[in-house]
Amino acid sequence: MAIGIPRSGEQYVEAIDDHIRQLLALREGATDPPSTPQYAATVMLIREDPVEVFMIQRAHTMAFMPDVVVFPGGRADPSDADPDLGWVGPSPGQWAERMGLDETSARMVVVAATREVFEETGVLLAGPDADTLVRLDNPGSWVADRERLARHGESFAGFLKRKNLVLRSDLLGLRSRWLTPEYEPRRYDTFFFAALVPPGQTPDSQTREAARGLWAEPTALMEVGDAGKLLLVSPTEYNLFYLAQAPSGAQFVAENPPVSQITMYPRIDDGETVLYLVWP
Repeated sequence: MAIGIPRSGEQYVEAIDDHIRQLLALREGATDPPSTPQYAATVMLIREDPVEVFMIQRAHTMAFMPDVVVFPGGRADPSDADPDLGWVGPSPGQWAERMGLDETSARMVVVAATREVFEETGVLLAGPDADTLVRLDNPGSWVADRERLARHGESFAGFLKRKNLVLRSDLLGLRSRWLTPEYEPRRYDTFFFAALVPPGQTPDSQTREAARGLWAEPTALMEVGDAGKLLLVSPTEYNLFYLAQAPSGAQFVAENPPVSQITMYPRIDDGETVLYLVWP
């Protein structure tokens, strides 16, 4: 269900309340079980001095979270589980243990994170080998590859093989895991990663899913969200809060915090819509 989000003040909050109320009403009258969550992945692309993170504002035409300011990412595709994909860094088995998934699912999520961030921003977390990073000195020459991947015209494994590259899973740090509430018709089990923008690469927002891209300091971005001037959702604010506490982007990526699934549940208390956060 797509909704228009006013840009400021009480109208902004009321629009969110109305959205949740409508979806709760639909769920209360439904006889079918809640939709099954799909795996998804998102990446906090970080640069240093000062620490800033790259964000995209989703296009207002998107069916899921229109207008919301988010980290780049998206849902996993079955092709992301291809075992023939070139891979260096922590193995899928090591990621599976870290993420609490089976090895195939862990591989799929990590590949999805890498693929989606390339599709949506042009940043490629890959290289010719375990010690080298690809340099995108001519980003325009990679646009056709990004579009082909977004159209599912080629798998990420096929793309890397064609370019003689391997995925660098060592460039990713896992930060949190969030499950979309049951009242939403589209549900995702989303893993939030962090990565430093590789040297020689600059993220953009050349994707049909984004209205714009922006660099932001985490605290300043949360303040703008609190003022009702843009829409941030709880998982984004949660990860921004912890990034704001980090002494550096590199340390934030390298940290190894415990990660368990976090879920929100809505309730209406005294006529007010409240989202309860259930901690693991």
